[in-house]
Amino acid sequence: MKYVLLIYSEESAFSEAEREHCYVESTQLAQELHANGQFLSTAPLHPITTATSIRVRDGKRFITDGPFAETREQLGGFFLINAKDLDEAIDIAARIPGARVGTVEIRPVIEVMGLPGN
Repeated sequence: MKYVLLIYSEESAFSEAEREHCYVESTQLAQELHANGQFLSTAPLHPITTATSIRVRDGKRFITDGPFAETREQLGGFFLINAKDLDEAIDIAARIPGARVGTVEIRPVIEVMGLPGN
């Protein structure tokens, strides 16, 4: 089953040096998952100052700067993995460096037939 691991934290949770180390650790984790056939994708996101949100209501587009929700923790990146079950996905999520300073949300992915890659 595919799971997306959404990594939330305060953007100031890591110093620049810690952030670079986080990328190294995350790359190592991705390599291990790849070797086990579990890795699908991962990416850190640019800061929320670069985000744009859109809502469409009654055919009209409403565009705002930044993320839609006002929260202390922001979505900072993700892993897309294959795991046999939720327990295995939890074990993998616990190894993501961002889990030590923020939250990793684990969500099963609905695989829709007809989409590229399915």
